[in-house]
Amino acid sequence: MPQNDSARLHICLVTETYPPEINGVALTLRTLAHSLAAQGHAVSLLRPRQPRSAGDAGTGFDELLVPGAALPRYPGLRFGLPVTGRLAGQWRKNRPDVIYAATEGPLGWAAVRVARRLRIPVATGFHTRFDDYLGHYGLRLLTPVAFAWLRRFHNQAQATLVPTAQLRDVLSGKGFRNVQVLRRAVDVRRFDPVWRDAGLRRQWGLDDDDLAVMYVGRIAAEKNLALAVRAFEEIAARQPRARFILVGDGPARAGLSRAHPDFVFSGLQLGEDLSRHYASGDLFLFPSLTETFGNVTLEAMASGVATVAFDYGAAHEHIVDPGLGRAVPCADEAAFIAAAVELAGDSGLRRRIGAAARTSLQGLDPEGLAERFVALARDLQARSTA
Repeated sequence: MPQNDSARLHICLVTETYPPEINGVALTLRTLAHSLAAQGHAVSLLRPRQPRSAGDAGTGFDELLVPGAALPRYPGLRFGLPVTGRLAGQWRKNRPDVIYAATEGPLGWAAVRVARRLRIPVATGFHTRFDDYLGHYGLRLLTPVAFAWLRRFHNQAQATLVPTAQLRDVLSGKGFRNVQVLRRAVDVRRFDPVWRDAGLRRQWGLDDDDLAVMYVGRIAAEKNLALAVRAFEEIAARQPRARFILVGDGPARAGLSRAHPDFVFSGLQLGEDLSRHYASGDLFLFPSLTETFGNVTLEAMASGVATVAFDYGAAHEHIVDPGLGRAVPCADEAAFIAAAVELAGDSGLRRRIGAAARTSLQGLDPEGLAERFVALARDLQARSTA
């Protein structure tokens, strides 16, 4: 609902990734920005200028684009340079009511420093487990340093926003201050079983009664895809016509496709195409152990697809009993494989779980996310003037 002028906030979202880049942070920030604007709030974006090849044609919001550079060993993502003087000048001229620094790179650090200097309420978002990622890229010894760096960054803000109570408790126990939960949303109109497409399944080589095992996300070392492959191989030994469909891209795709030419690699899918891919699957496997949340779990559940994931993040919050999917103990690979095989072998059980999972997410909409964010923003305002 549009706000009157007295209730309208100017919210500056600071992010080092934004569509057309495809990742959980970018898509979450886009959803939040559009939902806030739809409710009548003024939204400005501070982000790195993207390369021409990324299609940086603007977002429709008031934007300040800053120089950026590619993130080492993580192609396709960028970080913004710490242009503190430019930020200070911009925010003195057009002062936001609240700043949300969603990423922990140089641009995020600069935004928090300038916000503190200008006494603008500022919150940070803990979106990405960079401390966990390092171990998958041969840099495990740097993990304690990375975690200390993250803690120092977030503790400079008035609040750190996380998507689950579980992550709030973990971070609070490790010295993070003022950690608050901002639950994620899923668009149940976009992710819906009605998008199931028999023609797409035929392209995958599947008939109506055949099994499509799905993975959606970045195809990279930190996603633990070797476990999903092992689970699918156990399924295929029992159901030879089953196919493994991987939606997404990343540095591990080429090697995985060479090793498994029978897998279907659909690449990045957006909009209605992504909706059709989700809904045309029968079983969703999400083996990652490095998520702060895992938006894809909610998208699969909303699409009516029975899901197997480890018991943290989105799975811990939303697969709260076996009637909604399988949330198996973290790092228990045998349990993950057993759950995948169980659901693969029982089509009736999969359908019941998929229907119940979708029903359980009704009301978890982007409009509600924006309302919760605004309530947190107003609390920051009140505390800053107290």
